Amino acid sequence: MTIRPIIRYPDRRLAMPARPVSAFDDGLRELAQDLLETMRAAPLIGITAPHIGVPLRVVVLELDAGEGPLTYVNPVIEWASPEMIMHREGSVSMPGVNDEVQRHARVRIGYHDLDGTMRSEESEGLRAVCHQHEIDQLDGMFWIQRLSRLKRERLVKKFEKLMRS
Repeated sequence: MTIRPIIRYPDRRLAMPARPVSAFDDGLRELAQDLLETMRAAPLIGITAPHIGVPLRVVVLELDAGEGPLTYVNPVIEWASPEMIMHREGSVSMPGVNDEVQRHARVRIGYHDLDGTMRSEESEGLRAVCHQHEIDQLDGMFWIQRLSRLKRERLVKKFEKLMRS
């Protein structure tokens, strides 16, 4: 178990689509454990392998301490509700800034577990927002791309100022 360095915006690796996982082995389980340790150390509620510079489609979420962490391998959105919600989002790769992002209120995702078994999950609210946010990241879409150009430029300037101080 290792806490890995988190890459920062505007690192171009954040804009690259992640590759599907094909080997469901000890290396994948070790990556998932490292993601969990890195996420908890930050502390966060979600992280992807690209956030630590590993271009694989792996997400770890921990939204409820009682439920424990969940690992999603090769997740895809299979269905999204027409109803939309606004939710304040940010990223471990761009700490200190956040803004309201419009997302689908409910989604169904398909994914593999760490053993390679295909699964499906329906979510709403915060969990649905997290699924969409992290899958966007796996697709190479950084969360600020969902904002207007004006909001995006304002957040980038704020982040650059934070990083200088």
